Amino acid sequence: MATSLPCRSWRVGKSPSAIWARLLPILSSPADLATVRSYLLDLQDRICTAVEAEDGGARFAEDSWERPEGGGGRSRVLSEGAVFEQAGVGFSHVFGPGLPASATAQRPELAGRSFQALGVSLVFHPRNPYAPTTHMNVRFFLAEKEGADPVWWFGGGFDLTPYYGFEEDAIHFHRTARAACEPFGPEVYPRYKKWCDEYFFLRHRGEPRGIGGLFFDDLHEWGFERCFGLQRSVGDYLLPAYLPILRRRRDTPYGERERDFQLYRRGRYVEFNLVWDRGTLFGLQSGGRTESILMSLPPLVRWRYGWRPEPGTTEARLYEDFLRPRDWAEGG
Repeated sequence: MATSLPCRSWRVGKSPSAIWARLLPILSSPADLATVRSYLLDLQDRICTAVEAEDGGARFAEDSWERPEGGGGRSRVLSEGAVFEQAGVGFSHVFGPGLPASATAQRPELAGRSFQALGVSLVFHPRNPYAPTTHMNVRFFLAEKEGADPVWWFGGGFDLTPYYGFEEDAIHFHRTARAACEPFGPEVYPRYKKWCDEYFFLRHRGEPRGIGGLFFDDLHEWGFERCFGLQRSVGDYLLPAYLPILRRRRDTPYGERERDFQLYRRGRYVEFNLVWDRGTLFGLQSGGRTESILMSLPPLVRWRYGWRPEPGTTEARLYEDFLRPRDWAEGG
């Protein structure tokens, strides 16, 4: 049974489907599940501690839960803070006898394998419309079958969704994302930036969710240690990428107009998560905990039929200058 308790402070080129068949035979490198789990739990602790310090007053409530089919997690939500209207940081470790359809749709050879899935996922929704929303997810999958080599992969990334665009913020965010990737080769950041631009795209609207960042999935070809190193780098670089932006914008004066636009643009966030996000689909199809899966949604949101920003406004500039792919790490 889930328990709700206040958190303490802690001290602490080709598509994946196209190359999957070619890489499958080399995926037998040892996968240290316990080490991944330990890192993810510590990452959740460190991020929650930093967010509480940044907000200055509100505390996370923790909800520890168990999944009847196997596994569980701990969901932490900070609500109605001075800086964050809502911030959610969740850890989960679930397992079962078979992967859900969302995980095997492009990999029929994985059908019938038992699985374990571990991850940390977070979304921060600041109160001030000039402060952007950010999202991060880092995850690890292990699929096993008697008489066959284990199959494993890492996935994750982080991205930024501004409501009012500032070039210095976009440049900082992407340069920090590039720094997270640099130890793994100069081709890594451009590849994962492009993947992020393509993934966080609302096809029914014909527009991106935000200004992107990093996205990767099915990462296994480097061997376990190097792949795990990239996951750790992405997880550790989220706060350096985001907090300087938050500190610049959280005290900017705003009024009803800016708040209305923030709530309207949050609607796009909801649409993407419920219509297109593979992580949401995997969580629901695998019998995950609905409250934890949907804690990424903003607490307040608004839709307007057929609304368009007036030309020449700061709201219009978001669409014209920021909601399109740009090479932000090189100055835009």
